[in-house]
Amino acid sequence: MGNVNTHLPPTIPADREGRYSFLHCVFIITGVLGRLSAVTLLPVWAGLIALACWPWRGSQLFIAGLVALVWASDWGALALLPRYGRSWGPVTPSLLALMVLRVILSWLFALTLGCWAPPHLALGAFAGVMVLLSAVLVYATWVEPFRVGVTQQTLCLEKWTAPPLRVLHISDVHFEGDSPRERAVLAQVRALRPDLILVTGDYLNISSVYDTAAQSGARAWLAQLSAPLGVYAVTGSAPVDVVGIIPEIFSGLPIHWLRDATSSVVWHDCTLWLMGVTCTVRSERDATALAELRAEIPDGAPNILLYHTPDLMPKAVALGVDLYLAGHTHGGQLCLPFYGALFTSSQWGKKYEAGRYHEGQTTLYVSRGLGMEGLGAPRARFLAPPELILWELRGDSD
Repeated sequence: MGNVNTHLPPTIPADREGRYSFLHCVFIITGVLGRLSAVTLLPVWAGLIALACWPWRGSQLFIAGLVALVWASDWGALALLPRYGRSWGPVTPSLLALMVLRVILSWLFALTLGCWAPPHLALGAFAGVMVLLSAVLVYATWVEPFRVGVTQQTLCLEKWTAPPLRVLHISDVHFEGDSPRERAVLAQVRALRPDLILVTGDYLNISSVYDTAAQSGARAWLAQLSAPLGVYAVTGSAPVDVVGIIPEIFSGLPIHWLRDATSSVVWHDCTLWLMGVTCTVRSERDATALAELRAEIPDGAPNILLYHTPDLMPKAVALGVDLYLAGHTHGGQLCLPFYGALFTSSQWGKKYEAGRYHEGQTTLYVSRGLGMEGLGAPRARFLAPPELILWELRGDSD
């Protein structure tokens, strides 16, 4: 069983202002590693298995067999994902990361529990942890990425005199192929019947930016979004929503693409203003663009900012933005219990990792999004399931 979809973009733009963040560099490096078939690394796997069993005096054969078994299980779980149309990431980087983790845990158990506990207890505890890791892998790759939830939110606006307005926020589609997640989202959108749909960027996976089949698939998926007041969208991260690709995807679609632009929608007797700022990863430019758009909106008028990342929050608060919708962080995508996101790719770190925040008169919601990171990153979610956010905008008296 080898890797699938190891195609990489010819050039991968920086994800910061003219530079590459550490996490972005890791994804690029592991993306290159993903071009290697797991079969070609059989000597590496054998060496890691030998290293894992080395500190277990008298039980090395058992440990070697156990680690080899869970390694084969991990390989199978990862390799079958593209074959069943679940996701299309490379096998080798994730398999290697898991094996290194298993080796580290093996030494920790052998040098701690193995030194004082009865052999059967130490071996049993280590075996349990190894099986648990494999179970987490299966859950994080086969189950959670497809558990699309709907988060209900309400926002009261001082000058809102119309009946409640239902607004659906979608973010971080990261389309690689037609998986059960994409089909489930469309079914949920139809069932929710929102009045207005707002989309905050990252339409393709970075690994499929130049894949014409993925481009066509993303376009076909977006074409199925509809709402009475329309669908409005902004551009996501520069490395993902590449300048030369996104216009072709949006061309001819019934989607209002806000490129540093405002637009108004009328709901009964109320006018809601939308501000769409293009995410260029140049913070000063994007903040200036937001200020210029905010100046176009009448004082006191209800307004929503669409911007891919939560990085403009201080500027939005200073300008009196009512509702700021963002994504980008994926809620961490891989989280630890009681701690949350390990990484967010936001300049504010964990400050706005996911969910609802309120500062001044501004409400920010950072969506966990739908898709997953590309290149060599695992196509997995753990404690950060994909979400749609359904807002109900209403007046204070409702």
